[in-house]
Amino acid sequence: MAMGNKYGAHRVIEPKGLLPQAAQQIDNNMEIYDNEILIDVSALNIDSASFHQLWAASEQDEATLREMILDIVAKRGKMQNPVTGSGGMLMGTVEKIGPGLKDRKDIKEGDRIASLVSLSLTPLRIDEILAVHPEIERVDIKGKAILFESGIYAKLPDDMPEPLALAALDVAGAPAQTANLVRPGDSVLILGAGGKSGMLCAYEAMKRVGPCGNVVGMSRNERPKATLLDNKFVHKFFVADAAKPVEVLERALECNDGKEYDVSINVVNIEGTEMSSILPVRDGGTVYFFSMATSFTRAALGAEGIGKDVLMIIGNGYTKNHAEVTLQELRESKALRDIFEQSYL
Repeated sequence: MAMGNKYGAHRVIEPKGLLPQAAQQIDNNMEIYDNEILIDVSALNIDSASFHQLWAASEQDEATLREMILDIVAKRGKMQNPVTGSGGMLMGTVEKIGPGLKDRKDIKEGDRIASLVSLSLTPLRIDEILAVHPEIERVDIKGKAILFESGIYAKLPDDMPEPLALAALDVAGAPAQTANLVRPGDSVLILGAGGKSGMLCAYEAMKRVGPCGNVVGMSRNERPKATLLDNKFVHKFFVADAAKPVEVLERALECNDGKEYDVSINVVNIEGTEMSSILPVRDGGTVYFFSMATSFTRAALGAEGIGKDVLMIIGNGYTKNHAEVTLQELRESKALRDIFEQSYL
């Protein structure tokens, strides 16, 4: 064995000179380098935007979806949707740690972990797809994967079932970033509040705004309304089409006494929602795009076109201590944990 590049550049096949996430094809040979970790993979949590696109393209046929996933991994050496560019994360057992990483104290062979880096850059080999769970965007597999020296991960906790922890860790960057952005007294708009990332962000925002703040959730239908309001995850709720910014603006302002918001958080999984996130926010406010369906071009030119001076943050899936922040939400909120258990177990 030999030392590989810390960031995995040694695995890039085409085009040379790029890092694994941007590459079209990477080497998924499971003979590890000295500074890599081999994972025996049991499940993939496909990114929501990616799964939504694949499920639609397969015409909701499970056999076709399996073929599409296997084809992507065979061609690319990783699970990266060629349309959305996004991946997801994995759950598995540490099979082997390269000798160059043996001094790590936080992980050992045999540990159960969830990767906290995207499947879009992770060398992956799928030997068999065991089951597909469209309702929770998870695929059970037999396979192997490799984490680079720079790769981050979380040991699966002992105090909750693994699928529950995986579902939360899959979107851990969103609630942790919410904790960083939201201040006491803020008004916060969450687009896509009914999904798992939306509920986690809403719960965290409610903690941060305090008694003088206002957290408003938006969804495309009434289905999550009772859950969000009854459990006090939001102060107010409205229904709108996130792809129709004028409609969103009008209803959002109605829920905030006619005033623009300090922060908006976009966790929807469809394209064309950038302006619905920007329009309701005041000058000097913050727009957080966690959705992988976000277009930088539409966001940048759209904000310019309406003369909005807002801070726009692209949703980095990694935020310091994001795994701890997210799992702690499930520990401290029985309501949130019950909802996740009903949905993801």
